[in-house]
Amino acid sequence: MKIILIILSTLFLGGCLGMPGNVSPVKNFQLDRYLGKWYEIARLDHSFERGLQQVTAEYTLRDDGGVSVKNRGFSAEKNSWSEAIGKAYFVNEPDEAYLKVSFFGPFYGSYVIFELDKNYEYAFVSGPDLSYLWLLSRQKKVDPAVMSNFINKSQELGFDTKELLLVEHD
Repeated sequence: MKIILIILSTLFLGGCLGMPGNVSPVKNFQLDRYLGKWYEIARLDHSFERGLQQVTAEYTLRDDGGVSVKNRGFSAEKNSWSEAIGKAYFVNEPDEAYLKVSFFGPFYGSYVIFELDKNYEYAFVSGPDLSYLWLLSRQKKVDPAVMSNFINKSQELGFDTKELLLVEHD
């Protein structure tokens, strides 16, 4: 019975570190340029961000070479801020934008940057499957051409962009 639980746990945890079949992480990634504050512009809905606006993600270097992650968003319904602190590590090489991120102890999920502006001004990010998608920007708004590119590329990769939520920022 213990062996079955170990195998199931391994399959469950390993499944969270995959990526959608057509998604490829950015190569020649430079973590030091990615660190700092990002604004969430659009996302597919999921329970851990449901109802949040003014969502930001802040990335800083950890002493162990990983990345500290601080996600923050405002719930108008609760009239309060919500914050989640996590950590991320490269899955493969540090020049490949494919990381695993955890907000809950030993449980990790994929964080795959599949498009990144050459100046590190916006990023298209996927999770382990087609139900996780984000557009992040250094600014609270993006040029309409960036949004159009995000939607088109995401549709080509199989994401359901009709379900995208646009995130408001004050």
